[in-house]
Amino acid sequence: MIEMTNSIVDRTDFNGRVAIVLGSGLGDFADNLSKKTIIPYGDIPGYPQPTVEGHAGELVFGELAGIPVLGAKGRFHFYEGYDFNTVTLPIQLFHKLGVNALIVTNAAGSTRLSMPPGSLMALTGHMDGTFRNGPEDPKIVTGDPFHSPQLLTLAQSAFKKSVVDLAEGIYCWTMGPGYETPDEIKYFRNLGADAVGMSTVPELQAAAKFGLPAIGISCITNFASGITDQPLSHQEVMDTAEAVKEKFTRSIIELIINIGRELNL
Repeated sequence: MIEMTNSIVDRTDFNGRVAIVLGSGLGDFADNLSKKTIIPYGDIPGYPQPTVEGHAGELVFGELAGIPVLGAKGRFHFYEGYDFNTVTLPIQLFHKLGVNALIVTNAAGSTRLSMPPGSLMALTGHMDGTFRNGPEDPKIVTGDPFHSPQLLTLAQSAFKKSVVDLAEGIYCWTMGPGYETPDEIKYFRNLGADAVGMSTVPELQAAAKFGLPAIGISCITNFASGITDQPLSHQEVMDTAEAVKEKFTRSIIELIINIGRELNL
C-alpha cells in the first residue's frame, strides 16, 4: 500500500478531498474534471486490472469548481476472483491519500415497478445477499457509519437543484456474475431490497472501517429478473447508463460542490 500511495503522490499534487467510484458505464463523469492527471491502474505498483466491460481501469485526478477530486473509473468484483482485500483496495488507497468524503456509484436492477430504468437512487441502507458468512437471512444496515446522513442531505439538495428526481432505498449486494433468478429477487424484495447489484457494499464497509463518510448512488439500468418479462443483458446496463449520463453527471457535480462547501474544501 505504501508503494501504491507513493507512486500516486509522486505523479500528482492531490491532497485529499472528494473521491468517487464510477460504476458500469458511468466513467464519462471524469471528463468534467479540469487539470486532469490520468493514471492507468496498470501503472500503479500491485494494483489489479478490472475485467468487466464499462470499467476503464484508471484513476483520474483533477478539480471540479476548485475542489480536488479523485475518480476511480472501474472497480473490482468478487465474481472476478478477487478477495475482499483486493475488492476494497481503492478505498484503502483513498484513505491513505486523505480523502474526506466518498461517493460510490453503481449500475443496479430495480425490484419495484415504481422505480424504472433511468432512475437514480440514493442508498439509505444495504443488505449483504452473498451468504458469504452463513445461510441466515440478510439484515438491513442503515445510517452511520456506512451511509452518511450528512452526505444524503447534501445529495437531496444537489439533485433538487439539478431538477433530477432522487429515489431512496435499500441496495442488496449479490455475488454474481450471473443475474439473480426471479425467485431470488422475490426473496430479496420481501426482505426489503429496492435494488440489487454486484458491488458497492464492500466499499461502504471499508469506508466505515476507516471513518470515511460515504454515500452510495445507484443508476437503475434495468428491472431485476422476474419484475417484467424483459430479458436481462449487460448491453441494457450500458445503454441505460449512456442514456442517463447527462442528468447523472449534472447531479453529481452539484453534490461535489455541496460537499466542498459544507466541508470547507
